[in-house]
Amino acid sequence: MKIPRIEQVKPQEGHILLVSFNNGEKKKYDINRLLNKDMFEPLKNQAFFNNVYVEPGGYAVAWNSEIDISEYELWQHGEEKA
Repeated sequence: MKIPRIEQVKPQEGHILLVSFNNGEKKKYDINRLLNKDMFEPLKNQAFFNNVYVEPGGYAVAWNSEIDISEYELWQHGEEKA
C-alpha cells in the first residue's frame, strides 16, 4: 500500500494536528499519547507545538531537526475527519 504524502498540517488546541494528504483526505492526529516520551516532551508547550511544518517531500511533519512524526504514523493512526 502506498501511503499518501502530507500536503499541509495545522495545529489545533489540545495538541491535535489536522493533516491534509495529497489524495484529498484529511485526518486528525492526537499527539497527547506521545507527550510522555522524552523526544516529544517539548511539544507540551503549545507555542512550540504550533510551529509544526511539513518536511520537504511530505514524508513527515516536524518541529525541529529532532522532533518529527512520519506520514505513515499520521496516516495509519489519524482519525478521518468528517
